[in-house]
Amino acid sequence: MTDASRRSGGPDEQAVLLAAGLADLAVSTLGSALGAVRGLLRRSDTVDLARDASRELQARGRLVLDRYANVPPAHLEVLAQHKLARRPADGGHV
Repeated sequence: MTDASRRSGGPDEQAVLLAAGLADLAVSTLGSALGAVRGLLRRSDTVDLARDASRELQARGRLVLDRYANVPPAHLEVLAQHKLARRPADGGHV
């Protein structure tokens, strides 16, 4: 480590260092992603690969919608319905 990296700078210096680190990480990640995209575009079965990816994304979307759209009834609501169903027809107390 250098002397500059050992000393603790003020909040402004720390913010600049953090921003520079994040920018470096973003550039590195973007470079890796672009390399992967270039590799995919060189494939001869790109159309089939895109079709498969589309199907997989649609299947994932269905799973997500099924998971969150069909919310089960609240536990207390179910208990209240059971309680009402067990009441005698004459209106007496259980």
